[in-house]
Amino acid sequence: MAKSTPTPATDRTSVIYKALWHAIIEQALQPGAKLPEDAIGEKFGASRTIVRAALAQLAAEGLVELRRNRGAAVATPSWTEARDIFDVRIGLERLVVARLVGGLTREQIKALKAHVDAEQAAHGSNMPLQIRLATAFHIKLAEMTGNPVLARYVSEVASRCGLILALYNRPHSPECAVSEHREIITALASGDAARATALMDHHLDAVADRALISAHPAKPRDIQDILAPYALEAAPKAKKRK
Repeated sequence: MAKSTPTPATDRTSVIYKALWHAIIEQALQPGAKLPEDAIGEKFGASRTIVRAALAQLAAEGLVELRRNRGAAVATPSWTEARDIFDVRIGLERLVVARLVGGLTREQIKALKAHVDAEQAAHGSNMPLQIRLATAFHIKLAEMTGNPVLARYVSEVASRCGLILALYNRPHSPECAVSEHREIITALASGDAARATALMDHHLDAVADRALISAHPAKPRDIQDILAPYALEAAPKAKKRK
């Protein structure tokens, strides 16, 4: 019987980073929520040093605030910062459209359509997952440009938009996002640059316009309860490395 080998610290940091990212993007962890290193470490069976490394990575992406003598917390963007972030995102995603229009392969188009099908499947049954998939759609587009710098910036800005929506978002129909994503894919595949750009601008403007100035108060919850499903999601991957 093969002996299990310890999971490298970098892998464990990655697992915790991804779990926290998912929890933040899915709005399970709300802006302002405290992120105690000891509680997170206990949930994932990791040292505070490993947890601190994951939190530092999230802080570098603007999703977490590292507060001196007060510990880490999910970032809370101001209204002014929120508008600036959306403006930057629109500019970045115009670059993505310019890189992809008329150049998507059949495999890429198939992958994008499958992703939107997953969004559709989550509609009405798993809202947190649909929120995450909606963000991941834009990240996937950026990754398809083959430009790692652009992909990284889009990932960071799109993720921060998730925080903004958790704070200020006006209720809306997720069905709109699904149909808009399908239209963007069609325009990109057809090579219609003007239409693809207009659709992307309209889509992101609509997301920004759903934001309200008044913040939504978050309901207090125990962080270990919040992270429980994300720890379970990460567990099978950890077992495979043994």
